Amino acid sequence: MLAFLSIFPAMKMRILMFGWEFPPYNSGGLGVACLGLTRALAARGADITFVMPRKLDVSSPWARIIFADGKNILTRSVNSLLSPYLTTRSYAYKRSRLDGPNMDGIYGHDLMAEVLRYAAMGGEIAKEEQFDIIYAHDWLAFGAGMEAKRVSGKPLVVHVHATEFDRCGGPLGINKDVYDIERAGMEAADVVIAVSQLTKNIIVNNYGIPSEKVRVVYNGIDETTAPSGGGGLPRLRALKASGYSLVLFLGRITLQKGPDYFIRAAKRVLERNPKVMFILSGSGDMDKRVMELAASLGIADHVIFTGFLQGAERHEVYAAADLFVMPSVSEPFGITPLEAMRLGTPVLISKQSGVSEIVRHALKTDFWDVDEMANQILALIKFPGLRQTLSNNGSAEAETITWAEAAQKLDGIVHEFASPV
Repeated sequence: MLAFLSIFPAMKMRILMFGWEFPPYNSGGLGVACLGLTRALAARGADITFVMPRKLDVSSPWARIIFADGKNILTRSVNSLLSPYLTTRSYAYKRSRLDGPNMDGIYGHDLMAEVLRYAAMGGEIAKEEQFDIIYAHDWLAFGAGMEAKRVSGKPLVVHVHATEFDRCGGPLGINKDVYDIERAGMEAADVVIAVSQLTKNIIVNNYGIPSEKVRVVYNGIDETTAPSGGGGLPRLRALKASGYSLVLFLGRITLQKGPDYFIRAAKRVLERNPKVMFILSGSGDMDKRVMELAASLGIADHVIFTGFLQGAERHEVYAAADLFVMPSVSEPFGITPLEAMRLGTPVLISKQSGVSEIVRHALKTDFWDVDEMANQILALIKFPGLRQTLSNNGSAEAETITWAEAAQKLDGIVHEFASPV
C-alpha cells in the first residue's frame, strides 16, 4: 500500500494570502513577518498567492518573487491607496494629491470605503484563483479575507499582528470602525493567529473571541529578514571613537512605541553620564513632539534623529549601538530586538511586549519606569562584562527564534483546517 501511494506526488497546500505590505516596500514589522512566513511556508511545500492592496514598483504588476531557497511566491497587486499604518487623515491627504477626473470611480472616497473596495476585490480574486485556504494579515486585509471566504466557502485564517488597542496605547481613543472590522474578521475566521500571549489576551478580553479559537505563533528572524551590512553612518563611528556610548531607539515615532519615555530616560542618564548619545531612528506622527521634548529637557545636543532607515544603514546603526532600547507601551511582538540581538547588540525591552515572553538574555523594564530604564542603561554602559554577556548570549538566542519554527506551527494549523485537493 505504501509503495502504491509513493508513486503519487504529495499535494501542495494552496494558500490565498491577503496582506498590505511586503519588502522592500514595507515600513514596519508586518512586511518583514509576511516575507519571513511566506518564505518559510514555501520551504515546507506551500503554494502561496500573496495579494497586495496597491500596485508597487516591481518588475510587473503581477511580479513573481524568487526566494533564496528557490521557491516562487506569486504576488498579485490590486490598485489601491491602502498602505501601512494609514489613518483617515493621511488617506484623505494621499487621495487629494491624485490628478485626474472621476477619482471616485478608482479609489474610495475615504479610508473605510477603500477598505471595503479591497474587500470586494478579494471576492473577485477568490473566484479566479485555485486555493485550499484563505489567510489574511491584519485589519486592512480582513475584509478581503472574509469576502473570499463568502465566495469560496474555504476556511479562513486571520493573523493578528497588532490590535487597535496596541496602536492607540490603550482603550482610550480607539477607532471604532477599525475595531469593528477587527472583531468581524476574528469572528468570521476559523482560527485566529496571535503573535504573542499578550495579543491573545487582548483578543479574548477585548474582542470576545473564545480562547480555544486563538493560537499563539511567535515571530522569528533569519538571514532573509535580518538587515545586512554596509559601511555607512560615519558620524556614529566618529562618536564612538571619541568615547561616546550610543543608545538606540529604532521604530515608528508613535505613541505605541514609547519614544517620549526613551527621551525622558535619556535625560536621567545624561544627568549622571554626559558621554552618551541617544539615537532615534524612525518616523511617525510624534516626530515634532519628541524633538520638542528633547529641546525642553535641554538634551537636544545629545539626541540624533536619523529618520527611517532600511537595509545597510539599518544594519550599521544596530551594529554601532552599545544598547538597543524598545520602550513600547503595547507591543504585540517586536521584531527589532531580535534584529539587534542577532548582531550582538544588547537589548532593553519593555515588559509590555510579546517578545519579552520568549527572550531570556535581555534587560527588561516597565515602559513607564523611566528611572529604572535609566538605571539599566547606565549599568550596561558601566559594566563591560554585562554588555559582553548579553551580547554573546543574546546573539546565540536570536539564532534559535526562527521563521522556520513559526512556519512549522502554522503549517500544522493550516492542515488542521484544510487539506490539499
